[in-house]
Amino acid sequence: MSDAIKIVAKNRKARHDYFIDDTYECGLVLTGTEVKSLRQGKVNLKESFADFRHGELWVYQMNIAPYEQGNIYNQDPLRVRKLLLHKRELRRLIGLKQRDGYTLVPLSLYFKNGRVKLELALAKGKKLYDKRHSIAERDANRRIQKSIHRV
Repeated sequence: MSDAIKIVAKNRKARHDYFIDDTYECGLVLTGTEVKSLRQGKVNLKESFADFRHGELWVYQMNIAPYEQGNIYNQDPLRVRKLLLHKRELRRLIGLKQRDGYTLVPLSLYFKNGRVKLELALAKGKKLYDKRHSIAERDANRRIQKSIHRV
């Protein structure tokens, strides 16, 4: 059985705003209408983040648009959703987040073998000069690649 992966949404802004140290694959607790809406690609990860509450990991500000045919079964688009990780991963993340000033940022949302998964990054925020350095580095690499392809 191969890993059939269908990417639903990516948070491109996260790699621009943060240094990504580690990534984790999390499951999500969702309702049926939310899954149907995800299959249509109606989700926004831009402002979302994850945090701990009562020893459990939750994702905030992830906007899943209401399903058109969902009527009374639709949930609040910005409701807080529980993330599923192994206990040892949760303990490690709690320690790093409290001690080292990390933040937890969703990178992408995808279907893997019919199940919804969230790629969660352990990240540190970039300063403005770090962002400028990253942009300059990317431009330099682009120019190098362009000159190589000309030859």
